[in-house]
Amino acid sequence: MPPRGRLFLIDGSALAYRSYFAFVRNPLINSRGENTSAPFAFTNTLLKILREERPEYIVVVFDTSKPTFRHAKFPAYKATRQKMPSDMKEQLPRIYQIIEAMRLPVIEQEGFEADDVIGTLARKAAEQGIKTILVTGDKDFTQLVSPLIKMLNPKRSGDEFELIDQDAVRTKFGVDPEKVVDVLALMGDSSDNVPGVPNVGGKTAAALVKQFGGLEAVLKNAHRINKPRIRKNLTDFAQQARLSKELVVIDTNVPVDLNLERFRFQGFDNERLIEIFKELEFNRFLRELSPASSREEVSYSTVKTVEQLERLVEKIKSKKRAVVNLATTDPNPMQASLVGVSVALVPRQAFYIPVAHSRGENLPLKVVLSALKPVLEDEGIQKYGQDIKYSTAVLIRNGVVPRGFLFDTMIAAYLLDPSTHQHNLDLLSLKYLNHKIDSLTDLIGKGQKQISFAQIPIERATLYCCENADVALRLKEIFEPKLVQLGLMDLFQGVEIPLVEVLRQMELNGVSVDTAFLDQMSRELQERLDGLMAEIYHEAGEEFNINSPRQLAHILFDKLGLPSRKRTKTGYSTDMGVLEELARKYELPRRLLEYRQLVKLKSTYVDALPRLVNPETGRIHTSFNQTATATGRLSSSDPNLQNIPVRTEIGRKIRRAFVTADSQHLFLDADYSQIELRIMAHISGDSNLIEAFQNDEDIHLRTAALSFGLPPEYITPDLRRQAKVINFGIMYGMGPYGLAEQLGISPQEAKEFIESYFRVYPGVKDYIEQTIRKARETGYVTTLLGRRRYLPDINSSNSRVREFAERTAVNTPIQGTAADLIKIAMINIHRRLNQAGMQTKMILQVHDELAFEVPKKELHEARELIAQEMEQALKLSVPIKVDIGVGNNWLEAH
Repeated sequence: MPPRGRLFLIDGSALAYRSYFAFVRNPLINSRGENTSAPFAFTNTLLKILREERPEYIVVVFDTSKPTFRHAKFPAYKATRQKMPSDMKEQLPRIYQIIEAMRLPVIEQEGFEADDVIGTLARKAAEQGIKTILVTGDKDFTQLVSPLIKMLNPKRSGDEFELIDQDAVRTKFGVDPEKVVDVLALMGDSSDNVPGVPNVGGKTAAALVKQFGGLEAVLKNAHRINKPRIRKNLTDFAQQARLSKELVVIDTNVPVDLNLERFRFQGFDNERLIEIFKELEFNRFLRELSPASSREEVSYSTVKTVEQLERLVEKIKSKKRAVVNLATTDPNPMQASLVGVSVALVPRQAFYIPVAHSRGENLPLKVVLSALKPVLEDEGIQKYGQDIKYSTAVLIRNGVVPRGFLFDTMIAAYLLDPSTHQHNLDLLSLKYLNHKIDSLTDLIGKGQKQISFAQIPIERATLYCCENADVALRLKEIFEPKLVQLGLMDLFQGVEIPLVEVLRQMELNGVSVDTAFLDQMSRELQERLDGLMAEIYHEAGEEFNINSPRQLAHILFDKLGLPSRKRTKTGYSTDMGVLEELARKYELPRRLLEYRQLVKLKSTYVDALPRLVNPETGRIHTSFNQTATATGRLSSSDPNLQNIPVRTEIGRKIRRAFVTADSQHLFLDADYSQIELRIMAHISGDSNLIEAFQNDEDIHLRTAALSFGLPPEYITPDLRRQAKVINFGIMYGMGPYGLAEQLGISPQEAKEFIESYFRVYPGVKDYIEQTIRKARETGYVTTLLGRRRYLPDINSSNSRVREFAERTAVNTPIQGTAADLIKIAMINIHRRLNQAGMQTKMILQVHDELAFEVPKKELHEARELIAQEMEQALKLSVPIKVDIGVGNNWLEAH
């Protein structure tokens, strides 16, 4: 009897290339600046195979860098193939790490290609009656397909596969698998530089082989071919065709053993694989890994009666602390309905109170809220949770005034590891407790199959919600001492937790938009787009699909002959960088850039904003994200306010759409003036910078005057512009090449400019050098308030990765302190507005800017209060300056 199970042979080299090019246009970059595209797609393919196919035996085969027997036969073999891209080469070690952590055997055989090793193993397995799957997209392998050997062709990102059996080969090539080599020999293969026979394509080759039976028969009967050119070429290039066949035939007699015990899948090294996935920030894959430990003994209960509810409330009052977790119908708190409440008082014990499940016995919502309200509003009872901004917003909409919510596991995790993009509870549980819990998606599904949480059976909801509350409590007990140990507790308790209330109120406040103005603007933009499209077609000399990269590349580079320096696997690149470079000299790329920008602004803002208006409030309620950026800055979504361009006419017009509720209110905009430069002056202690700000000088004019050795009155607008670029560029670690590109000067001129700058501001140079040196020693940098950002690549041997970490080290203390500053200002403004009983509402925050909706009668008082709190939020060695504007809309106020 043949061994049970199937053998999966992975063409590692081909899969690595395919994985790399799957994301070549939009590479995946983690928070450390590392390109993780190839490892991600490669891992995705492996996990899908292991999860869905469950192979008994599996091995990954790679090419080596050494020449093979084919090079000896034909030195030009693969000579036209481009060198492996440098950024792909940098990703290969990660792929090998993942394979090793998955405990998958690897074979690399010098003198032979991976194709030959795979072919030999497949032959030997078939001889033993073992079903074999070749995981590859290489058409050469179709020659091996048989009743026992099939191919599994992974698509680009590894999410889908195409199964290729004998019938699929016949459909594709028109011949049986064993005749594929004859077709390939005739048609050749440009990717491997296999010559074939000129003018014989795939269809012709298949027809000839089918007609005559094989390569030798085709060559022998060349005189019978009707087409003169093909007849002549078959005669003239007969030897070349025979050589081509030798090159495409897979050698199935490589000296390699079919060691089934070695190839047997052993299961993952979970601990190592989790470690790698955390480093690469592969959160999606982290969720898939099974927990290393068995499920612990827990006590999770459903609260089914009013008596049980009352007993739970008494326990909360007695314990004086509780994790409170809400189950709702929507991730948007403005639209969410309450489905249940879970509570945890001690680890491994939790309770779930169902209130609105579609099936099963619920307790009445009013009864539950009435019982819980006293403890939820009692400041003396400490409440904890995961994303308390969301939970408390839902409670407010249900008539509860939440107080005493003092710990948020999501925010704590963010402060401990700000470079991680996601801080979902399931990921935190896996990372810190080594315990796998279900994600919300696991429960309710996604896409068209997604159901409401209310449709989840109460028993299942009890397990899920209780486990969430329990895990949050256990995480709190881990995070609290860590925050203290790392000196982050003051930042957590003094800034981040108080900010939750501020952001929650801003989200609930919302902002009004002028939908009629946006409708008119949409029509005007469409007219401009139609006109631009006509201009583009005129410049191109024909109509084409502007949104098709392939068609656009054909117009720009094939038809018009514009220079191209960048290619992808599928042809010329037409990304923004390419178009911006071409736009410096050519009209068509300029118009294409404008077209793309207008399309994006129209779809993202002008057309989208009216759809975001809440039908109940008539306002837009953007979400402010507190745990999304590595620097500590806030971000926003639905809509993303940060991405509205303020330097373009269209961007400014979009701001015009943000208006006040009525004519009795005004828009007030308060914007920190050059705050990052002021913080750099303070942190660096540079006397020239400090003096300039203390004297309220034009810092860019002063920099230009000192750098160029000219009196201020001789500084032209262009020289001031150059000084402004370097003033800000230095903070972001800009080097000579970056500055040269920004200013349109030579790298040598840019280098001299930077050297001149450091002579003027030696304290800044010292700050940069000392910050990088300290970061190399400690592995992190901090803001003035102690916010940390870890830099694992600060000592990397890869110069590109290391330099990114160095730029981050220089900028983070400045940008992060600016983030802390405005957060403190927001907290203090919010507190004072409430204490004074004022109706002024803080409604928007973007970068260093705050926007308010102010009753006209409060304008003077609000203006003074806001300026005072923003300017006094932190004590610096230079004055903090705030520019305040007032108008009927955001544009007028800014």
